[in-house]
This record gives sequence, structure tokens and C-alpha cells, in this order.
Amino acid sequence: MSAKKRDDGPDGLVVVDKDAGWTSHDVVAKSRGLLGTRKVGHSGTLDPDATGVLLLGVGRVTRLLKYLTALPKTYTCEIVFGTETSTLDAAGEVTATHDMASLTFAQVEAAVPQLTGDIMQIPPMVSAVKIDGKRLHQLAREGIEVERAPRPVTIHRFTVAPTNDPLIVTAEVECSSGTYVRTLAADLGHALGGGAHLRELRRTAIGSFTLPEAHALETVSPEVLLTPAEAMRDNPIVVVSEAERIDVGHGKVLAVDERFVGEGPWAVTDGEGRLLAMYVAHRDGTAKPDVVVAPVDGR
Repeated sequence: MSAKKRDDGPDGLVVVDKDAGWTSHDVVAKSRGLLGTRKVGHSGTLDPDATGVLLLGVGRVTRLLKYLTALPKTYTCEIVFGTETSTLDAAGEVTATHDMASLTFAQVEAAVPQLTGDIMQIPPMVSAVKIDGKRLHQLAREGIEVERAPRPVTIHRFTVAPTNDPLIVTAEVECSSGTYVRTLAADLGHALGGGAHLRELRRTAIGSFTLPEAHALETVSPEVLLTPAEAMRDNPIVVVSEAERIDVGHGKVLAVDERFVGEGPWAVTDGEGRLLAMYVAHRDGTAKPDVVVAPVDGR
């Protein structure tokens, strides 16, 4: 029996600056044509009305997207006080209004710290969270609202600035994966004795991947792909010898030594900087392969 032929399509990561009006799935579908491969996936869904950084894994990097999903994210947005909506952003229908004419920026700024750090957050009904096997946004379209358990998230940084309108502030939020900035805006409105919704959401970074290196969707091509090793640049790197490269290609366990910084996962590369595998902590001072991207018979 002949060995299974490896997909010879492109491998890598592309940082896209998503326009408003596109779903993350739309971007993936369009990119498949631009890149000439069906092996494209995304990390970290952006709402259709939101813009900014969307990471696309291509080829073998689709298997590495879970490491990118876990990275912290940074957003800019506007928070509009006095009006609540069904989606917690400007795309939804108005569900409540509040007289917040006396609100001052000083009051807004004073309320922000209680929504900074480790907090509990209830995911919005219009979201991709699954409950009993069904996504919340599917239930919301059917007019069904269900109880959602609060989830722990971390708000690393939450800063606000005034605008010409006293009921609108701009904000910058750096947060853990799984945070809903829409919910953060709504919770800030409630903390101030009224309500609020989000608009103009823009993701400016996922980990070290930022807008300056992002590409407009129409310019995506194999030439703009970052290498698999660059895709994993936010993880500690372990460089292995040629003998170890063969072991890694065969999926063998490695002894953890001074090269293994932190608790992992670790990006294991060869001497030329090519990504071989992602390793995770194992038992008795060893590390095991979690994903092997360069088998020994196909570098």
C-alpha cells in the first residue's frame, strides 16, 4: 500500500483585517478561492458588524488554531448609554431605554474598575455558545431565551475616554479568550444604574498579531502567509537537534530540559526554524507531542 499523499497546498497563517458586513465564515469561504485550497479555518469569531484582526489557518496550520484561540484579544469600541438592545450592540432592536442625561464621564470612569480583572460574565443570547447542543444565536432566532451560567473571564485592561456626546464613550479592552465586549458594555450600563449597548467594535490584536500586519481580504494570497513557525510565535520555542527532529517526526516523548521555558505548550522547531510539532507537558519531567505538523517522511 502506498503512503498517503500529503496535501501540497499552502501552509501558514494569514492575518486579515475583516470588513463590516462579513461573517467569519464568509471570510473563510472567500479565502479558500484566493488561496486555492479548501483547508482554511479561522480562530476567534468576529461578529458580522465588527471589524479587525481575524486569523486564518491554512493547510496544516488549521490543526494549530486552538493555540491561537487561547490568546488574549484587544478591542476598541464605543459604548452608548441610555439604550439597551436585543443583541447588546447596534445591530439589535431596542429593548429598553433609560434616562441617563445626568451621567458624567467621571462616574463612568469610576465604574470601570469593578469590571476589570477576573470577573464573571453571562454570554449573550446572540452568540455561538452551545447549550444542550444548540447554539444560542439559533435559539434567539426562534424567540427562545434560556438561562446561561456565568463564565469566568479576565479583563486585563479596560480604559475609557470621553467624546463630544456625554452619553457615548470610547473604550479599549484587552481581555481573555471567551470575553464578550458587548456584555461588558451592557454590564457597565447596568453598573451605572441604567443600560448601554456597544457599537463600532474593532479588534486590534490577537496576542502579538496586530492590525499593522493585517491584510485586506481582497489582497490575500499564498505570498502573504506567515510560516507555521511564525503562526506559533506567541508560544515558547524549543529548537531540537537533527536526531531529535527524527524523534519528533515519529511522535516521541522528549525529556524536559532548560530549553523548555514555562509550562507549555511549546513550539518545537528544527535548526532552520521550521515548525515540527507542538508539545505539551507530560508526566515525570517529559513533554509529549500534541500536534505533529512535520512527520519524519514529509518535511
